[in-house]
Amino acid sequence: MSRIGKIERTTRESAIRVEVDLDGSGQVEVSTGVPFYDHMLHSFGVHGSLDLRIEAQGDVHIDAHHTVEDTAIVLGQALREALGDKLGIRRFGDCWIPMDETLAHAAIDVSGRPYCVHTGEPEQFNAFTIGGNYPFVLTRHVFDSLSFHAQLALHVRVVHGRDPHHIAEAQYKAVARALRAATEPDPRAGGIPSTKGVL
Repeated sequence: MSRIGKIERTTRESAIRVEVDLDGSGQVEVSTGVPFYDHMLHSFGVHGSLDLRIEAQGDVHIDAHHTVEDTAIVLGQALREALGDKLGIRRFGDCWIPMDETLAHAAIDVSGRPYCVHTGEPEQFNAFTIGGNYPFVLTRHVFDSLSFHAQLALHVRVVHGRDPHHIAEAQYKAVARALRAATEPDPRAGGIPSTKGVL
């Protein structure tokens, strides 16, 4: 059974197309017009072992915000579609990612109940723009949007870090690895991994 999600979304601010295969091998093609976000999404696909294709066109001449948010929305919707009935998945996953001086942790429950807790980013970087194109504060917004539209309970925390690039990247990698663990097939479970019988 293929676990592929394909979603397109067009607004006055952006046009986004996402295709994701949960059982891929990390083959990634990303173009959003926001270079640092492309770098983060590429890491997300590779470390999540997702085959991921993202094409986004947005009003980046105004700000990166709309394109980054809308891409996260569509990626979340595509993940939700790819998950289907969630039969036989592990459901829970977590990951610690050390990246030089930075340490980040992510935990996921593919619960069908969207909730995001995001803590620990150093406040002194709130006005910082990474690479001149990606506002540091957007990382939290990405995970809020992703968890809501993929219907995940997602907890992300930065334990420590001093380089904004490392702080952002460690989070994307941690979420990707946690998602990979939570959505992979569990050979010991054949049904829905819930006492309620539905996720």
